[in-house]
Amino acid sequence: MPRGEIDEAWIEEAVRRYRRIETLQAEFDRAVATVEVTVRSPDGLVEVVVTADGKITDVRFLGPLHSRNPRAVAGSVQAAIAAAADAAQWAREKLHNETFSAYRTLAGA
Repeated sequence: MPRGEIDEAWIEEAVRRYRRIETLQAEFDRAVATVEVTVRSPDGLVEVVVTADGKITDVRFLGPLHSRNPRAVAGSVQAAIAAAADAAQWAREKLHNETFSAYRTLAGA
């Protein structure tokens, strides 16, 4: 192609791909806000529900608290929240991989 000519087909394809990526990004953004993961503390006392974007939507105590040491309860809560953060990151990465799998080859280009 001589210098100065515009390859309209290439431009149209680039615009089409860009719009597709924008659509996928919007789908991804909606998914991370709605997909939930549930985790428990190692001792099973605390259950946390978190969305893939990291928002904690629920915290439940699955056993009685009156007989437990407050520090132990706090440790259970902290462990569950740490697990929730890890679970949210895992869910986000999984959704990202599923949503953008067709565009992975562009990263190496």
